[in-house]
Amino acid sequence: MLSTSKRLLIAVADGEHVRFVRPAADNALHGVASLDSVAAHKQSSDLGSDHPGASFHSDSTAHHAMAPRHDLHQLEKAKFARIVADQLNQASTQDTFDELLIVAPAHILAELREHLDASTNAKVIGTLAKDLIKTPDDELGPHLQEWVPPVHRAR
Repeated sequence: MLSTSKRLLIAVADGEHVRFVRPAADNALHGVASLDSVAAHKQSSDLGSDHPGASFHSDSTAHHAMAPRHDLHQLEKAKFARIVADQLNQASTQDTFDELLIVAPAHILAELREHLDASTNAKVIGTLAKDLIKTPDDELGPHLQEWVPPVHRAR
């Protein structure tokens, strides 16, 4: 499905970064904004205790390590995906785009889609389950050719 709308917004995300990209008049892609998670570069110990807790049985003095319930980095990535979804919902409410394309690793993509409201979800023209966050804007084209026509340079 090729998009001819110039009000296409492309969200390229992973669990710690998102970049919003738009096609120009010649379909060249340009970043318009970005956001990084505050926990993106923190160690697990900085996010909270990464040591398992200990429990003991009342009839003995032996202590047993308890398995951690959640990976703190995974929790932060899910939290960041909700923040990105909130940003997209707000931008949709403000009518800043007509069509939305989301590019993210599968688990982040699922988390993002889960938190999009109905009106934002209706604007989604496609998703790509791929980690392209480190791919420069001018190299995104081949990955997005299903939704964004190739760059057309006037002679």
